[in-house]
Amino acid sequence: MVISTEDELAKLKDIGRICAIAVQTMAEALEPGITTAELDMIGRKFLEANGAESAPEVCYQFPGATCISVNEEVAHGIPGPRIIQAGDLVNIDVSAVKDGFFSDTGSSFIVPPVTPKIDRLCRDGKRALWVGVNQVKSGQPMAKIGNAIGAFAAKNRYTLITNLASHGVGRSLHEEPKELSTWPDPDETRLMTEGLVFTIEPFLSLGGHWAEDGDDPWTLYSEPRAPTVQFEHTLVATKNGPLVLTLAA
Repeated sequence: MVISTEDELAKLKDIGRICAIAVQTMAEALEPGITTAELDMIGRKFLEANGAESAPEVCYQFPGATCISVNEEVAHGIPGPRIIQAGDLVNIDVSAVKDGFFSDTGSSFIVPPVTPKIDRLCRDGKRALWVGVNQVKSGQPMAKIGNAIGAFAAKNRYTLITNLASHGVGRSLHEEPKELSTWPDPDETRLMTEGLVFTIEPFLSLGGHWAEDGDDPWTLYSEPRAPTVQFEHTLVATKNGPLVLTLAA
């Protein structure tokens, strides 16, 4: 989607903020003993109270309002009876639609106690996201995003999951530009156009290179198995740089 009116931008900001606060609200409830289904219900109620619907349910009939991935799960974890434990690494990914406009955001959290290695991974996962966001400007090559994140990962001795890409969003959950790499990709030749709406969502890992299917149709696991975090924003490319839509404030 390329934004063409102020009304479109206002509606994208609205759903972006709703998604961001949903993640924040769920994270505040994250504690040992809560199930992922209970956590998902908190997100569902918040979305509904703000006039929004779960995008994975609407678009793909996903069995939950949000994706909650724990420890060995990298992405698309199904909410259910799993009980959150002390020390768990939990990714909360919320995408939703309101008034015909979609947004998508996610963050990884640690349930205390926190080990230094995983604490650093989470902190650097967020840094990797912002390294990518800071490359955004209309007229610039999209490849700058993956190149910058790749350089950050290599410098800090991390790996990146290289089959889970960022994507266009706006009028639907996944649209052009499709398969926007958050790793160095020599085949990426597209440019960021003014008003283009898309996500940036690097998966930073302590050794994982690939996401593979598990026992159900949705949940993905790193290969090889390794702690992995994901941080994601939806944003707009402008001539002045990135306009981030999924901020809670």
